[in-house]
Amino acid sequence: MTQTPLNSGDAIAAHPQNNPTSAQDWVDWYWATFLPGWIDRAQDSDGLGFFDLLDAQAQPLQPDRRTLLAQARLLFTFSHLALVSGNLAYRDAAQIARNALPAFRKAPGLYCRATTRTGQATGNSDDALATSYDQSFVVLGLATWGKLNPDEDVEPELEACWSAVETLLTDPVTGLMLEHDGVGDPAADEAPNRAQNPHMHLYEAALQAYEMTGKPVWMDRAAAKRAKGLEYFLDPETGTITEFLAPALTILPGRDGQRREIGHQCEWAWLLIREADLGGDPAMRQVAARMLAFADQHGFAKTGVMQGAAFDAVSADVSWREDRFLLWPQTEAIKAHAVRAGQGDYADKAQALALVMFQQYFAGRAGFINQVDASGQAVWPEGLSRLHYHIVLGLTEGARAGLWRYPA
Repeated sequence: MTQTPLNSGDAIAAHPQNNPTSAQDWVDWYWATFLPGWIDRAQDSDGLGFFDLLDAQAQPLQPDRRTLLAQARLLFTFSHLALVSGNLAYRDAAQIARNALPAFRKAPGLYCRATTRTGQATGNSDDALATSYDQSFVVLGLATWGKLNPDEDVEPELEACWSAVETLLTDPVTGLMLEHDGVGDPAADEAPNRAQNPHMHLYEAALQAYEMTGKPVWMDRAAAKRAKGLEYFLDPETGTITEFLAPALTILPGRDGQRREIGHQCEWAWLLIREADLGGDPAMRQVAARMLAFADQHGFAKTGVMQGAAFDAVSADVSWREDRFLLWPQTEAIKAHAVRAGQGDYADKAQALALVMFQQYFAGRAGFINQVDASGQAVWPEGLSRLHYHIVLGLTEGARAGLWRYPA
């Protein structure tokens, strides 16, 4: 690996200097200018890790709070970039997040949701909980960090994390993930709704651990989480993923039970294809194809400045949709297009969507924003640090498909 400086300058540049007209121009700018500048601006030299939230001027918001989710995702993001680029400067960025993780550990393999910037309890009881969703990103980040740094033996902590998932964050009756370690009776009316998202991300984390370590046990774990998630959350009529079930495992009433997030249709499908590519169950390709068929037909804007962008959500019966556009579903759609780049016009769709993403969420800003409406106006103007996990993975998947260049 090489130690290539990340050319950050004094601030995050608002746009490429060459008046970009292509996805390649924007991707090059993101690697060479934006991301290095963001790393400089977002790391907390006087506290733990990275700030969780920057405003549109790239200034930190809520500077005294740190979430496990942001640090674990950034640990994965920069470890992944170091592996695909060979640039040790990304390893240095990953080290910042790695150094922050011990402050969140509440028991062997179990991590709380949030701390102060100095690693103290926030005083909010919810922040002391360990969530299955956050736990998945600890596994994802540590497995990737361990591949990057083989001299650090991360296997004991990975196994402790998985043990915590199986013993403290799993419903013993159904095998479904618990929302957090404070849930008593998961079937009680007052319990949190059952969520598909922890199952998807634990599936992702186990697939990554398999790829990073080569140990078959991780493929077995991935297949088990995938099977459990699809057993309960796959809608057999539409081939789509239900976001939440009631504690008693019934469909939620009204819009909540009908709501389908296009980003998650794409993300699940990409993971199912990845499992098959890694030697797992080849039948998952057909499941993925059905999810993507729904997204392709109903999930993308067909006109306007957001043409080709993924809607936040549509109903399972496609009687309504949410005409808003979060940033992260665009990156998941890019991944879904990229993995099919050799078919039809998906390569063109991925490049066009990358161009829309940079023009609508990045252009003219010191930072980036999280959500826009159908006219491209900001609805959620802050930039969440944890979203670099989505952005970077979308862009490296595009590079893997030959749609643009990897970072140097």
